[in-house]
Amino acid sequence: MFTGIIEATGQISAIQITAQGARVTVSTGALNMADVKLGDSIATNGICLTVVDFSAKSFSADVSNETLTRTGFSTYKNGQKVNLEKAMLPTTRFGGHMVSGHVDTLSEILAVEQDGNSIHYWVSMPQNLAGYIAEKGSITIDGTSLTVNSVANNKFRLTIVPHTTEQTIISQYKTGAKVNVEVDLIARYIERLLTHKTPETSQQSGVTHELLARSGFIK
Repeated sequence: MFTGIIEATGQISAIQITAQGARVTVSTGALNMADVKLGDSIATNGICLTVVDFSAKSFSADVSNETLTRTGFSTYKNGQKVNLEKAMLPTTRFGGHMVSGHVDTLSEILAVEQDGNSIHYWVSMPQNLAGYIAEKGSITIDGTSLTVNSVANNKFRLTIVPHTTEQTIISQYKTGAKVNVEVDLIARYIERLLTHKTPETSQQSGVTHELLARSGFIK
C-alpha cells in the first residue's frame, strides 16, 4: 500500500521485454534504499513492483504481461523518468490517499493550461471509469496522489502547484502524453458492495445507498 506522495524521481536504466513479460532496472536517484529488502514493493510511476535485486542506487523487478497491457511500461525506454515511492509503513504520515499500485488504465493528457503559478491538465476519462472519478475526489496519476478539480463529459481536470511539478515527473507532461491512472480504492469497493448481491449478502449486509448518503460517502 502507498500514499501517492512521491519520495524521489528516478529513471529506467534497463528494460527487456519478451513474450513472457519484462525485466526492468530502475536507477533510484535520491530515494533512500537503506531499508529496502528483497521482496519489498516500490511504486514506479504508480505501478507496484516487487524488488528482485537491488543496490544502493537501483533495483530490478519483473513486470507481468498484465502490467504491460494496462500501463505505460510497454512503451518505456532507457532513460524514461519515473516517480518512485516505497511502500508505506504503519508510522507513515498519510499525506495523500490510499493507493494500491494497481493501475486501472492509461489516459491521455488532452490539454495543458497555465493559471498563475499553477498548471491545469485536462486528462481523458474512459467511460468505464467515469463513475469512480468525482470533483474534489482523489485520483492517482503516475503514482502521484492528486485532486480532481473538475469533471466534464469524457475528461477531468487536475490543477498542479509548483511544488508538485518540482518533485515529480509532471513537468514532462505534454499534450498527447500517456499516464497511468488508478481510481480511488474506496470508490471501487463501495461499488462492489452495492452491485454484487447474493442471497447471503442481501440478508447480512446493512450497506445501502441511503446509509452511504447519510454517512457522506455518496451524494
